[in-house]
Amino acid sequence: MALSANVEIVAYQPVHREAFRDLNHEWITKFFVLEAADNNMLDDPEGYILKKGGYIFMALLHGEPVGTAALIKNPDGSFELAKMAVTDKAKGLKIGYALGKAALEKAREINAPKVELLSNRILTPALNLYKKLGFVEVPLPPNDYQRADIKMEICF
Repeated sequence: MALSANVEIVAYQPVHREAFRDLNHEWITKFFVLEAADNNMLDDPEGYILKKGGYIFMALLHGEPVGTAALIKNPDGSFELAKMAVTDKAKGLKIGYALGKAALEKAREINAPKVELLSNRILTPALNLYKKLGFVEVPLPPNDYQRADIKMEICF
């Protein structure tokens, strides 16, 4: 999926491992602290996400990774949109929206019944993006993140 001649959304490759970690580390530590659940995913995205039936998308600007998003497969066949990040230097280029659309298109393609996400209410731009993509707030169950105070989902 090409946004312009300079931005492209591509499937994760092992060469993106460091960028996947760094992009998420950047936004999480800007607002919160890394938690055990973060480190599990960021230290082994292939094992934690891909080998369990998930997907990772990378946004490249002039070939450089500037954003990422993951679809993590849940036991019930639904997916979680997680580890979505865009580096500050690429904000304003609609890369987050493109990553979210790519993830939702993949979920529809594989007939996922829904995609859910966990976030925090202080992340207003992210919440607005999720609403623009079609997510709606649902009750927040117990989860692995101390920072999560909102759950959203989109059903197909």
